[in-house]
Amino acid sequence: MLLSVIALATPIQEGQPAPTVTLQNGTIVGSTSNGIDSFKGIPFAQPPTGNLRLRPPQSITQGFGTIQATAQPKACPQQSNQVDTSDLPSDVIGELMNSPLFQAITNAGEDCLTVNVQRPTGVNSTAKLPVLFWIFGGAFEGGSTSQYDGSSIVRRSVALNEPIVYVSVSYRATGFGFLAGQELADEHSTNLGLRDQRLGLQWAAENVEAFGGDPDKVTIWGESSGSISVFDQTIINGGDNTYNGKPLFRGAIMDSGSVIPAEDVSTPKAQSIFDTVVASAGCSSASDKLSCLRGVSYTTFLNAVSSVPPLTSYSSLDLSYLPRPDPGDDFFSQSPEIPLESGQIAKLPIIIGDQEDEGTLFALNQANITTNDDVITYLTTYFPTNPNARSDVTTLVSNYPNQPLLGQPAGSPFNTSSANNLYPQFKRLAAILGDVVFTLSRRIYLHNLPSTLPRWSYLSSYLHTLPILGTFHGSDIIYAYGLLGDEDPITELVQTYYVRFVNSLDPNGGNGTATWPAWSDADGQTPQLLNFLAEGKTEIIEDNFREGAYEYLVGNESQFRV
Repeated sequence: MLLSVIALATPIQEGQPAPTVTLQNGTIVGSTSNGIDSFKGIPFAQPPTGNLRLRPPQSITQGFGTIQATAQPKACPQQSNQVDTSDLPSDVIGELMNSPLFQAITNAGEDCLTVNVQRPTGVNSTAKLPVLFWIFGGAFEGGSTSQYDGSSIVRRSVALNEPIVYVSVSYRATGFGFLAGQELADEHSTNLGLRDQRLGLQWAAENVEAFGGDPDKVTIWGESSGSISVFDQTIINGGDNTYNGKPLFRGAIMDSGSVIPAEDVSTPKAQSIFDTVVASAGCSSASDKLSCLRGVSYTTFLNAVSSVPPLTSYSSLDLSYLPRPDPGDDFFSQSPEIPLESGQIAKLPIIIGDQEDEGTLFALNQANITTNDDVITYLTTYFPTNPNARSDVTTLVSNYPNQPLLGQPAGSPFNTSSANNLYPQFKRLAAILGDVVFTLSRRIYLHNLPSTLPRWSYLSSYLHTLPILGTFHGSDIIYAYGLLGDEDPITELVQTYYVRFVNSLDPNGGNGTATWPAWSDADGQTPQLLNFLAEGKTEIIEDNFREGAYEYLVGNESQFRV
């Protein structure tokens, strides 16, 4: 096949030159270890600092000479804790985590728009290998490319004789990348994190061939907010994913996240966050608030964007920062369910799936929610612009048993009867949050895709017996990235399916793995999922659980815009 251009797992010899790639803007010098060439921290945009803060990313137009791409690249600014002067302990922690010292320790800063590239050792520019393009998650508040080493999955691809090139993109998160508000809409500076990702994809289209990749065979892959971003990349620009006349990607893998209905950038909820950030930065009295925000110090702005609740707060999945439609800009102009339902979406094969207990992590901080009314009141706050929110939430909640009792599997972690109920409404709230944001929204997404589109879906249950959390949100990263070792049976299985998909747009086609049935609900048939179990085992299950909640959501999705 393509192994003639690959030196299989051959360590670089002493005195042998480091892997070097020449691009239009300069020369990239990487490193080699355990059969993988790595090139880290390659800039794909001008530093979004100073007057470029809170603006769309700008391409690099000048040469940068030679870059030693061997050190871990800088992460974009992270929102670790809320800076809230009404809560002294929280404020102290938030200030500390946003201090220059802590940000330096976590290697975070504004000049952060880079990509990493990893490939099998010995690959050259004629290899034309399929490309797996990673978009990390982190609740649109944090995350970095340094957290995800693609070496394991690249080694798997070589072992399967289906080698790939791995690319990961850094993008602005928290208020640096997803601050909304009318002021930003007026100058078309919204959804900057998505724009960063798109420019990173365009960089790959122009440059990945020099690393041995094929720009015509790119699969985008993400987890959590990265998975939501992958979906968003299929609907921005009206579903047009082309660049210079060619598609930027031909397939997508989405782990825990898809369509998130959202209110416009200038609606009261979004505008209130902007106003809070402006006030916290000391810019409320400025005649030009954006100029003021661009002029304050990095630490001042970081503290300001961290003055609103993070994922770890009581608000949980009611995120302060997320992609919001901007009706005045074609880039991301509609709430995501609208283009999905109208077919304004890039048509491509996909894999999408969830962890069985997506919601458990996000229901740990709400121990005061002890009654049915508490659950309804709490969830109603997620949808402040819906005048009928309480009624809609009440109907949704009625589909989940008020108290998970013996023999009732409707609370998450699922199928554990009355065990693991951290507080009276924990399992119930976890089930609802997980379904609305991840699991049942996945089914709605699949249902709305054209019936002829190839698609495969899964549910992971390998940590079923883990107390309180079960198979929790993000646990798939452990296996997909081989964090327990390349030979872990779950890692081997998941990576094998993914590598095959990247190569042929079908996870099937080889020995040693169960056939993964395509997902379809056409003509009234019950769709099927591949259920990942412990020890690398699988089974086929029907995707019809919690049907009452699904039927209500699928007909009322726009009522649940955050």
